[in-house]
Amino acid sequence: MRVLIVGNGGREHALLWKLRRDAPGAELFITRGNGGTGELATSLPLDPGDMPALAAWCRAHAIDLVVVGPEAPLAAGLVDVLESYGVPAFGPTRKAARIESSKSYAKSLMARAGVPTAAFATFTETAPALAWIRERGAPIVVKASGLAAGKGAVVCGTVAEAVAAVRSMLEEESFGAAGNEVVVEEFMAGEELSVFAVCDGEHAVQLPPAQDHKRIGEGDTGPNTGGMGAYAPVSPGTPALLERVEREIFAPTLAALQEDDSAFRGLLYAGLMLTPDGPKVVEFNCRFGDPETQVVLPLLEANLLDALVAVARGESVAGWEPRARAGAALTTVLAAGGYPGAVGKGAPISIPAGLAGREEVLVFHAGTALSPEGALVTNGGRVLAVTGLGASLAEAGAQSRAAAAAIEFDGKQYRRDIGWREAARQAAVTPRDVVDA
Repeated sequence: MRVLIVGNGGREHALLWKLRRDAPGAELFITRGNGGTGELATSLPLDPGDMPALAAWCRAHAIDLVVVGPEAPLAAGLVDVLESYGVPAFGPTRKAARIESSKSYAKSLMARAGVPTAAFATFTETAPALAWIRERGAPIVVKASGLAAGKGAVVCGTVAEAVAAVRSMLEEESFGAAGNEVVVEEFMAGEELSVFAVCDGEHAVQLPPAQDHKRIGEGDTGPNTGGMGAYAPVSPGTPALLERVEREIFAPTLAALQEDDSAFRGLLYAGLMLTPDGPKVVEFNCRFGDPETQVVLPLLEANLLDALVAVARGESVAGWEPRARAGAALTTVLAAGGYPGAVGKGAPISIPAGLAGREEVLVFHAGTALSPEGALVTNGGRVLAVTGLGASLAEAGAQSRAAAAAIEFDGKQYRRDIGWREAARQAAVTPRDVVDA
């Protein structure tokens, strides 16, 4: 088995780790790997943006499966090109990827399919958007419709903040082309839940649910990021709730996509808000989430490679059982100074030798690289995802935080309260108690 992973972040490192466990004898490749992927895969100087060249390389080297990690190549149609070359690929086509690449399309599809989500309106001009905001009041949410690396949603506590967000996107082009159209929607109160489902166009097989922490600061304060940590399992994600998610969200969404001639084959990620009225969709992603992948896959005992291959070959996953191990996983993201704004690169990273090989700690590389001298250095905003495993969330969290504290690089910032809601439920402590622990 010869497998190529497209992408080079923490999600892709976690995918490599899982596929290596599923198929120890497989030959694994990755596009422009990072500073930690060399132990698992051969790094290739292939640009996902040069889709014909990448597809031709895959065909010439008899690649059995391509797994596309990031959303941008999916939105650009990489899977379509790979399929035209006869290369099996796990991921949605360009049309199906609109479920993430266009929030406007996704919201309209949900409205047609009766999928529960926030009330919304879409705009390409400032004046009608501001009128809708003033009529609705605050709190309210303003989103760039296009891809914005997880940073395009602005939760506005006042009308003035919402007006400024709309002007920033539509007039000042703060998110570039991604913000040429905006979605303004009602604010939903509740707790968020991330649910991954492996989809074959008709069936959705859910993986263990997780919870992401988007805000940069402890206590969920500050601007949104691509994700500062995650944990799994999440106690509100009961079998009864997940059955409801299947019935009310995944099934009608897949059916609506089929009706749009956009059958979804790949990983559909439902970001949910657990409201008093039940689960509602905050947004859909068309790929594995980051950093949720770094906790979901370490808990997954089932052979993921079998499911990915089945989807890529056009087969059904209806009988696949995503068996999970007992216990919990929690990941802490180590980010560079200045993140989620501009960051520097090239700072040396020190990872204690004692962390390597420990079963209860996994260090997934994201924004790292090797210097010309072979030293590990920072190379992006989110640098590492440090995953702890344990019999309980408390054990997993302690492992993750201890390892995160032991790793060093200039400007390192991270949250020490990942999983605080679950810890509060389990131990009847306050978020501040968790931070100080």
